[in-house]
Amino acid sequence: MDGIAQTARGDGGPAAPDGTVPARRRRGASMADVARLAGVSAQTVSRVSNGYPGVTEGTRQQVLAAMRKLGYRPNSAARALKRGEFRTIGVILFNLSTTGNVRTLEAIASSAAQEGYAVTLLPVAVPTRDEVRGAFTRLGELAVDAVIVIMEVHLLDAATVSLPPNVQVVVADSDAGDRYSVVDTDQAGGTRAAVRHLLDLGHRTVWHLAGPQESFAAQRRAAAWRATLEEAGCEVPVPVRGDWSAESGYRAGLRLAAEPGCTAVFAANDQMALGLLRALHETGRSVPEQVSVIGFDDIPEAGSFVPPLTTVHQDFAEVGRRCVQGVLRQIRGEAAERGTTLVPTRLAVRRSTAPPPGR
Repeated sequence: MDGIAQTARGDGGPAAPDGTVPARRRRGASMADVARLAGVSAQTVSRVSNGYPGVTEGTRQQVLAAMRKLGYRPNSAARALKRGEFRTIGVILFNLSTTGNVRTLEAIASSAAQEGYAVTLLPVAVPTRDEVRGAFTRLGELAVDAVIVIMEVHLLDAATVSLPPNVQVVVADSDAGDRYSVVDTDQAGGTRAAVRHLLDLGHRTVWHLAGPQESFAAQRRAAAWRATLEEAGCEVPVPVRGDWSAESGYRAGLRLAAEPGCTAVFAANDQMALGLLRALHETGRSVPEQVSVIGFDDIPEAGSFVPPLTTVHQDFAEVGRRCVQGVLRQIRGEAAERGTTLVPTRLAVRRSTAPPPGR
């Protein structure tokens, strides 16, 4: 009896009174089990599991039927170690609440799937160096071939962040200098187009509803806004700052509505522009007759704002695609691009902008 119990435990756990092993504790079916049931060699099962050629269709279907009957699942981790690749891309991401990040992540997942790669998401709850360092440390435990980073680049400190060996990196929407390949929207170009549009309509200056101070995108948009006004010889108003949310745009909008000389506002994103529109409406400042408003992002709902929002269109899908293309080039040993690749923007003109009163 002791020998029977020991054999049963070796198969997955203590035996039941009748000497059988509970189903939930039985070991999974092996490649040898599939080979026996299908009447083929283990090598043939391996070739079918890995999708290799050289197996007739009849034999392949026979092996697949045996796999289904036994509930056999190929060991992807073992195959990955044998090939030297995991066909998985890690994405380290701070802030899943912003439209841009979500749409970029969707494009990364879709593009990776088309190339036969899975995506593992490592969200960073709080943007601190410890959290970012922890996310990179977890990469070594998760078997990934590459990582795409979507967050503030000042947290990518070479002194505190350690990458697992042979993991390739592309950074999205940040400024990593020459350390990493970077894919970014043309923040400055989009901002210049927005501000020039308002100046060309006849506005004497353009006020700015800026994003959070720590955001590189917000910094670049604010810098381009200021530079465009200075180049045109216009007064540069003190910017009003929000946190990307519609609620912060509403609070800032109440302050801007109280400025009698404010006839045009460039909001750093569409969500804040939405809050701004509400504030202007509630305070009796009509858009665009008294105040013109431009946003940035061109979210799907922008055309349904009241009035439909003029905004800078970002191609988030293209950013995601280029990120995946960048890490795949590195994985394949092709020349890695250093510096920044800019994805063009375009101005989507709708009905929230018009000449100032009296023009």
